[in-house]
Amino acid sequence: MTSQTMPFMAHLGELRNRLIKALIAVGIGTVVAFVGHEAILDFLSQPYHEAVPDAQLAVFRPTEAFSLVMRLSLWGGVILASPVILYQTWRFTAPALTPREKKWTLPLVGVFVVLFLAGITVGYLALGRGLEFLLGFGADTLEPVIGADLYMRFAMRFLLAFGISFEFPVFIFAAAAVGVVGSAQLRSSRRWAVVIILVAAAVITPSGDPLTLLMLATPMYIFYELTILAVRFLLRK
Repeated sequence: MTSQTMPFMAHLGELRNRLIKALIAVGIGTVVAFVGHEAILDFLSQPYHEAVPDAQLAVFRPTEAFSLVMRLSLWGGVILASPVILYQTWRFTAPALTPREKKWTLPLVGVFVVLFLAGITVGYLALGRGLEFLLGFGADTLEPVIGADLYMRFAMRFLLAFGISFEFPVFIFAAAAVGVVGSAQLRSSRRWAVVIILVAAAVITPSGDPLTLLMLATPMYIFYELTILAVRFLLRK
């Protein structure tokens, strides 16, 4: 075995070990989420019950409830294991980072987690409003009978979209850190940023009502301005 293949095989072994640890964390998190799946179901279905009082989510197949609980448990397991996943990712990439890059990694990971949770929180608040708007069409003649599986898919994608959308300041800051953009360029692109944020918010929020759109677009633009300040002062320092 040559000296060139040794580092590559060592990297593969390290990657395997990190993946195994991340999968173990996901497995443990999935078990914990399965134990508390009723609380997760209540949490996600609450906006629906508020939008449609006295309505119940329906199941149409004998296996639907079981598969839904399994999917929710896995979804909750990934969220619970996300700090471990991020840590293992950092440990795998740390040897290739410079001391300056390592200094920025942990703060960015912390901001990443906080923004993701903030996005899910805002998405949860907007979910009920969006459901009221969508289910309001034809309410005089149409009685909503929503399948639990379809609703949970919708709710999880909705919350995930909000969580990911809140991460864009991290990517802008990372791009500035490697010299792709600067604070002056970000300041001069405010108009384009507003247009892009509004378009992205309109795509992400399926209801189309202005309030739900603003609930996503407003914090995204605030984060954009805060990112400009962070790039201007923190990176210069």
